[in-house]
Amino acid sequence: MLYESLFYDKDINALFTDEAIVAGLLQFEAALAEAQAQHGLIPETAAQAIVAACVVENIDFDTLKTAVGLGGNVNIPLVKQLTAAVKRIDTEGAKFVHLGATSQDVIDTATVLQAQKAVLIILKNTEQLIAQLAQLADTHKESLMIGRSFMQQARPITFGFKVATWLDGILRSKQRLERLLHNNFQLQLGGAVGTLASMPEKGLAVAETMARILNLSTPSVSWHTQRDNLVEIATTLGILSGSISKIAQDISLLMQTEIGEVFEPATAGKGGSSTMPHKRNPVGCTAILANARRIPPLVSTLLACMTQDHERATGAWHAEWETLTDIFKLTAGSLRQAIEITNGLEVDKDRMLKNIDVTEGLIFAENVSLALAEKIGKTEAHELVEQACKITTQTHTHLKNVLSDNETVKKYLNPEELDTLFDPKRAIGFSVFFVEQKIR
Repeated sequence: MLYESLFYDKDINALFTDEAIVAGLLQFEAALAEAQAQHGLIPETAAQAIVAACVVENIDFDTLKTAVGLGGNVNIPLVKQLTAAVKRIDTEGAKFVHLGATSQDVIDTATVLQAQKAVLIILKNTEQLIAQLAQLADTHKESLMIGRSFMQQARPITFGFKVATWLDGILRSKQRLERLLHNNFQLQLGGAVGTLASMPEKGLAVAETMARILNLSTPSVSWHTQRDNLVEIATTLGILSGSISKIAQDISLLMQTEIGEVFEPATAGKGGSSTMPHKRNPVGCTAILANARRIPPLVSTLLACMTQDHERATGAWHAEWETLTDIFKLTAGSLRQAIEITNGLEVDKDRMLKNIDVTEGLIFAENVSLALAEKIGKTEAHELVEQACKITTQTHTHLKNVLSDNETVKKYLNPEELDTLFDPKRAIGFSVFFVEQKIR
C-alpha cells in the first residue's frame, strides 16, 4: 500500500489481507468439522480430511474473487473450492463440508477471530503509549506553560498536566479494550435462521466445542441480526482514535511558529517541505488528524447497520465487512503514529516560560482582583483591575507595573504580595498533584 507508512500499521494490515481473511474462514470450517466429529455428527475420517484441506494454499484467489460477485459473499465460492480440495483427499468426506452452518456463521466468526487478534495488538500498543505519556507527564510535571481557552491564553498550567489529561483518556480506552476481550468475541453458529435446526440435539454441544477450539465465548443465542458487540468494538476504536487525535491536535498547535513550545521528534527526512527548507511540519500529527476525520463516519455506518431485517439482513450485514476492517486499520495507524511522536517529543521549556509573559501580565489579572476583593469589595476590585488592564493594552506596560503605581493597590498590597500574585508557579493550582495522581 502506497500510504501504509503514513496512515496505517503493518502488523494490523497483515491481519486483513485476502489471505488472512480466507484463513479465518477456513479456521471456522476446520473447527466445525472437528466439533461435529467429536459429537458423532460426521465421521472422524471426514473431519480429518476437512481439517487437512483447510489451508490457504488450496484456494485459487483469482477464481474466488470473480465468484464473490455472483454468490454475494466470499464463503459460497470458498466452500465449493474447499469441497473440491477435500474430495481429493476423501471422496466421502467431501459430503460433510460446511454441514449445518450458513455463510454468515463462517464470515461473522472469521471476523471475530481477526478482530480479537487486532484488539490484542492494539491493546499492547496502547499500553506502550500509556507508558510513554506517563514518563512524559512525570518529566514535565513542573514545566510551566500557559493554559489556553478558546485558543486564547488563560492561566498557567504545567506541560505535565496537559500530558496527564491526554493520558487520562487513553487509560479509559485501555479499560474499554480489556472489556472487549472479556465480553465481545463470540462464536457465530446458528444455521439458516439462527436456530441450529440443521444439527438437531447436537447443535448446542457442537457450538460449545467449537467455541473452545477457537478460544471464543459461546453466545446465549445467535446474533445474526443483533450487531451490538461488533458495533461496540467499532465505537471503542473510534473513541481511542478521538483521544489520540486530541494529542495530535495539541502538539500540532504547539508546533506553530508563533508558539514553538513542543515539536515532534526530529528524524532525517521527516517534516520537511518540498518548497520551503525552513519548515518543520507535524507529519505524525497530520496523519493522526487525517485518520480521525475518516473514522467517525465509518463508525456511524456500523451504527446505521444495526437496523437489520428479520433473521438475516439485506445489505446492512454486508456493509459491515470492509467498514470494520477500515476502522481497525486507521485506528492502529493513528496509535502507531502517536507512539512515534511521543517517544522523544521535544519540549522547549524556555519558550513556554517566555510565552507565559506574552500578555504582559494580563493573565494574572484575576489573581489581583480576587486579592483586592477581600480589601475593597468585589465590584470595586474588578473595576480597578479592569481599568489597569486597559492601560496595559494601550501602552504595552506590564500589568504589574501599572498596578504598582496605583495608590489603592499600594495601600492594600505590598510589593512582595504583588510579586506573588504574578508568580506563575503559584498560579498552577493542583497541576502537579493531578499529574502524580495519574501516573501512580
